[in-house]
Amino acid sequence: MQKLFLTTALFCALAAPSFAAKPAEGEKLADKQELNYWLLDALKTLDPGKNTDREGSDALRQLFEGLMNEDLHGAVVPGVAESYEVSDDKKTYTFHLRDAKWSNGDPVTANDFVYAWRRVADPATASEYAWFLELMNVENASAVVKAEKKPDELGVKALDDKTLEVKLTAATPYFLKTLAHPATFPVPQKVIEAEGDKWTQAGKLVSNGAYKLDRHDLGVQAVMSKNDNYWDAANTVLTTLRFVTVNDQNIGLTRYLAGELDWMDRTPAGQFPRLQKEYPDQAVSVPDACSYAYLFNLSDKGPKELKDLRVRQALSYAVDRDIIVDKVLQGGQKPAYWWTHWAVEGFQKPDIEMGKWTQAERVEKAKALLKEAGYGPENPLKITIQYNTSDDHKKLAVAVQQFWKQIGVQAELANYEWKVHTDRLQNQDFQVARYAWCADYNEPSTFLDYFRTGGYNNGKWSNAEYDKLLEEAKTAADTGPIYKKAEEVLIGDMALVPVYHYSKPMMIKPDLRGWPKDNVMNDWYAKDMYRVAP
Repeated sequence: MQKLFLTTALFCALAAPSFAAKPAEGEKLADKQELNYWLLDALKTLDPGKNTDREGSDALRQLFEGLMNEDLHGAVVPGVAESYEVSDDKKTYTFHLRDAKWSNGDPVTANDFVYAWRRVADPATASEYAWFLELMNVENASAVVKAEKKPDELGVKALDDKTLEVKLTAATPYFLKTLAHPATFPVPQKVIEAEGDKWTQAGKLVSNGAYKLDRHDLGVQAVMSKNDNYWDAANTVLTTLRFVTVNDQNIGLTRYLAGELDWMDRTPAGQFPRLQKEYPDQAVSVPDACSYAYLFNLSDKGPKELKDLRVRQALSYAVDRDIIVDKVLQGGQKPAYWWTHWAVEGFQKPDIEMGKWTQAERVEKAKALLKEAGYGPENPLKITIQYNTSDDHKKLAVAVQQFWKQIGVQAELANYEWKVHTDRLQNQDFQVARYAWCADYNEPSTFLDYFRTGGYNNGKWSNAEYDKLLEEAKTAADTGPIYKKAEEVLIGDMALVPVYHYSKPMMIKPDLRGWPKDNVMNDWYAKDMYRVAP
């Protein structure tokens, strides 16, 4: 067994890993240590095992803490785990937990992780992230998720209160990176069993992170305060967090400029160049490991028209990505001709033909493909584009509607609130739908596994060659070429319309320190932040 102490061997490459908010020399802390953070959509859930969206993860990262956290550069750093040992075959990890407490004063134990992971894998929980444990290669995860084995057969065990053992089916190089994801966070068993689905309500929720939940008005705000029982509370500076929901980005920007918000991590489309000029110390754009696309519903409930590869290709070719990033968004985004974000660690650029053509060539090829598939002026292709409430999503949907009109496609727009939109996606009640995927960890498989047969995969695309490549990558010494080939298969069969790779054009108050500008994951921890005096 090889023993590694997380504060030394694992992070020796970092000269000064950041574990807490530490003001630099000469900085004076502000008297008021609060953060008002903008949310576009309401927090759908505060249950780590049931969350599916990026904004929910941002909130959960403050309330709960897993075995690992991320530092300002995106590297994994100690969370509840102080050290770990790994077997010679890299398939058994033994984690040693620090002395940590829940917000009610109870100790955090290895069994809290066992219970949480089994709960996610258990079909009775109906967690939409059960597949994540399969991706982690936890022993028996697939069989438990499919109800072929019982949850207590999952490869995770408490050796004692402070020792957690995890068995994997294969050596998994990215395994440690997955342990900072909310799906792996511990949850309080006795609270859940006592309160049922109400356990996440303010006044009932018990958390082990740096903050505790004081109030949650759905669609308005969630208020959190410093958790004095957190193991590193002495180094936590921000005392109050407010997650404020504002569905309209333009109104959100107005409220930011009025001083009501401190951090708006997505400025309205087209406004970033102006904001950079007017507020050079507040307007910032950084790479963000998310990709924006339009999904095709290829399930049995999807329209027969989309079952034709030529139709899918035509719809993808016709989208002018340069106009979208240069004229509509204008925030540092890059056109996407593949799925995985270009800045993800280990990514190798795939060979995608349509990325080499001019837009005029793409449009001509799209028209020819539609004609070949039997569509024309007398028999136009009719399709519905679904998107969730947002001025930006609407702008993009309108643009795509016009791009498709140029090749003779009649597209109707359908707008739904976030929860309804995601419910419809999960139930395959759509034809073409706006979607985005943000990396769960910094490695290409976090994007590619989405389209695995049996994966999250709302469009239900399935390809045996693709599945085989992902399976091969699990144990490969060099995954780069395999992921590259998988990307080529995915786009070759046009499972989606990739549109753009995210950047984060945002507005952030200049007195806020400790936000992760160098972490492509953009995962942030308020415990590492502080505000300085003017």
